Amino acid sequence: MTEKTILITGCSTGIGYDAAHALRALGWRVFASCRKEADCARLRDEGFDSPRIDYEDEASIEAGLAEVLEATGGRLDALFNNGAYAIAGPVEDIPTAAMRAIFQANFIGWHDLTRRVIPVMRAQGAGRIVQCSSVLGLVAMKWRGAYVATKFALEGMSDAMRMELQGTGIHVSIIDPGPIDTPFRANAIKQFEKWVDWENSARVEEYRATLLDQLYKGSSKGPQWPASAVTKVLVRALEARRPKPRYYVTTPTYLMGTLRRILSARTLDWVTSKG
Repeated sequence: MTEKTILITGCSTGIGYDAAHALRALGWRVFASCRKEADCARLRDEGFDSPRIDYEDEASIEAGLAEVLEATGGRLDALFNNGAYAIAGPVEDIPTAAMRAIFQANFIGWHDLTRRVIPVMRAQGAGRIVQCSSVLGLVAMKWRGAYVATKFALEGMSDAMRMELQGTGIHVSIIDPGPIDTPFRANAIKQFEKWVDWENSARVEEYRATLLDQLYKGSSKGPQWPASAVTKVLVRALEARRPKPRYYVTTPTYLMGTLRRILSARTLDWVTSKG
């Protein structure tokens, strides 16, 4: 096989969808997975291989990867872990069950799929694993603690894997996007309504004053970048002879990456609390 193969998760919309189309145009055979079978069917109609992989469903991870490897004769050149959600609200208002669920979707499932892929790449002597993290994997912001926790965990795990896999031909890179124009907020609203009992919170007045507007109306404090901005960096991470450990996307990520190095924790808290 001369055609390079990549498995991308979270391809129903946004970053994954854009990346799937762009990489196919560059000659990759793209396995564009989605959480829901209806979205997989839509992508198959667009000409993609689209196995169903839901990070919260271990059986789908196993079956989805098996489908990919059967189609490629057991080879996989790259994995782009993508697709995550947020649960808005103060950490004290996030039920423990909600925290378990978001860690399964944003971290444990990623670990599961990745550790299944590593033996495949080790056997072939090469591979690229690219993790879609976030600027919130670099710095924390209030009201986003559950999501922040998963991304901090992902950053740490990915850094450890990168060191552990030195000399195997497998390269691990992290992409840290800032504000990207995707349905992310709409998905966060669904999770908020499912899990957060804000009307019985000790911070109910803060919800009424600011939090609900931020969640339902969005923030106008800066621009959003298109999903293609992430795809451009993904292509660099896949094609570079020596890919970087970490790639920043959007001006806010570069800014926060710099500020976390030069500011004290208290000063950084003050900056990020301004939104």
